[in-house]
Amino acid sequence: MSLAIELSLNHADFHLQVALQLPGRGITALFGPSGSGKTSLLRCVAGLERPPRGRIEVNGECWQDDARQHFLAPHKRALGYVFQEASLFPHLSVRSNLEFGQKRIAAAARRIDLDQAARLLGIDHLLARDPATLSGGERQRVGIARALLTSPRLLLLDEPLAALDDKRKQEILPYLERLHDELDIPMLYVSHAADEVARLADHLVLLERGRALASGPLEQLLARLDLPLAQGDDASSVLHARVCGHDSHYQLLELQLPNSDLRLRLPHAPLANGQELRLKVPARDVSLSLEPPGPSSIINRLPVRVLELVDAPQPAQVLVRLELAGQPLLARITRYSRDQLELHPGQALWAQFKAVALPA
Repeated sequence: MSLAIELSLNHADFHLQVALQLPGRGITALFGPSGSGKTSLLRCVAGLERPPRGRIEVNGECWQDDARQHFLAPHKRALGYVFQEASLFPHLSVRSNLEFGQKRIAAAARRIDLDQAARLLGIDHLLARDPATLSGGERQRVGIARALLTSPRLLLLDEPLAALDDKRKQEILPYLERLHDELDIPMLYVSHAADEVARLADHLVLLERGRALASGPLEQLLARLDLPLAQGDDASSVLHARVCGHDSHYQLLELQLPNSDLRLRLPHAPLANGQELRLKVPARDVSLSLEPPGPSSIINRLPVRVLELVDAPQPAQVLVRLELAGQPLLARITRYSRDQLELHPGQALWAQFKAVALPA
């Protein structure tokens, strides 16, 4: 299963040219600054914009192939599209808005029913309400549910959280995670917010000025020192771990790294043993030591190996890419610390980071 996208599109002041082979499941984030081509790429996939040269294939179904003069009209593409604004019909109730999306699909072809969509997005209790009475986060959840009720083979989300304040974003992110976990629908997710991408994406495409700088698994691209994400002030790594216990006295969740006996702890309520989590570790919160650290307020202290070092954009700092139980980890330290530790590729070290620096 895969998504094949090859496009060449010219505007007066912009040229989009990409050739991408993307996973046919999970969430692929299209990430980059404003004007990098994210929304143009999404519109081309939806058929809302037709590049003169292109090929788009979604899990074996061809939507566009100009070499064969084939172009599937937007209304014939089995996709759902979620915009920044939910654009609900103000004269219809929430239920009627959802039914509008559902009516686009013949009953025999429906793979998601209204009750399931409402449950996944946590809007069961809102079905009788008018859109004018909803918060921004509630409206967006209704808009996503309406897109799901078209039973799409591909879900396109164009910065769905950009119009929301921080509180509403945190309200809606768990529902997006639930869609990822419970539905087998691939998603293309446009964003310029690194936190959203680190939390949601499986695969990442970095766009700049209409070109794809890189495409690959999220955790690998976040840790590439030659890419903009690692060089920014909010550079982070993503670690995958599994819940293995909970310390009720200290309210610390215990996590085990895959294929390893190494464990992490972070402040969190109990979760089911075996549940998988991803942890975002800011590079600025990782410190390094030559020896196993002694007693300290920092409770996560783990053995790592140096893979690569480069100078950071800030003249006093260095970026270090490390390996932690087979997963990449970034650290941002001073050039002074690099020289004092005599850091070099292949070197064994200890990394430490505060439990409170690990958002799950």
